[in-house]
Amino acid sequence: MITFSNVNKWYGPYHALADINAEVKKGEVVVVCGPSGSGKSTLIRTVNRLEEIKSGSVTVDGIDIHAADNKGRALNRMRSRIGFVFQSFNLFPHLSVLDNIAVSPMKVLGLKRDAARDRAMRLLARVGLANKATSFPAQLSGGQQQRVAIARALAMEPPAMLFDEPTSALDPEMVGEVLAVMRGLADEGMTMMCVTHEMGFAREVADRVWFMDAGRILEIAEPETFFRSPQHPRAQRFLSDLRSH
Repeated sequence: MITFSNVNKWYGPYHALADINAEVKKGEVVVVCGPSGSGKSTLIRTVNRLEEIKSGSVTVDGIDIHAADNKGRALNRMRSRIGFVFQSFNLFPHLSVLDNIAVSPMKVLGLKRDAARDRAMRLLARVGLANKATSFPAQLSGGQQQRVAIARALAMEPPAMLFDEPTSALDPEMVGEVLAVMRGLADEGMTMMCVTHEMGFAREVADRVWFMDAGRILEIAEPETFFRSPQHPRAQRFLSDLRSH
């Protein structure tokens, strides 16, 4: 579903992504972990071209996202097929919860208003917030806002979902409600790529864990193997630090 081929990116002299080669299979849940500044968020943001790459390619469902002719409307069409959930929610404050979810299917997919709102209500029920349809984002907790953001991404019926540290801005008691929604998506077979510090989620839900440091993927393993006996010394140190903390 998602393939990185020899991907490199620089910020000036800083080599942010170095020779990335990896793939996310259809229906697979991949958790990307590693220390702060390791390139995790930069990597996931190349998938919908929020970050440009210097060389290599990123393909999603067979489409080269960074191809030179993918600009303007063509790029927006591709982005509309990749669900992206940010750590900061990014909901429209002037729209109700229902309209936050319905607006993109109407504007981008051309869905009629009633059909879009019906879809939005189904998705709100799916994330446990059917009773908040008429509320505005400012009236919701952080965990509720993030669940609305997930529903909004799902409204475009994407073949893959990207999560960039979706719980890092939440109070600890709200983390579980967001992870529960993500677990549900994984159980339904959604292709997911998640940057997260929630190692319990990685252990329980991921099919594979990618460990990054200094812009490189240093280890790819199934969760049981990664957490029990990581191979790379940097991964060993990372997990040792986590346990001691």
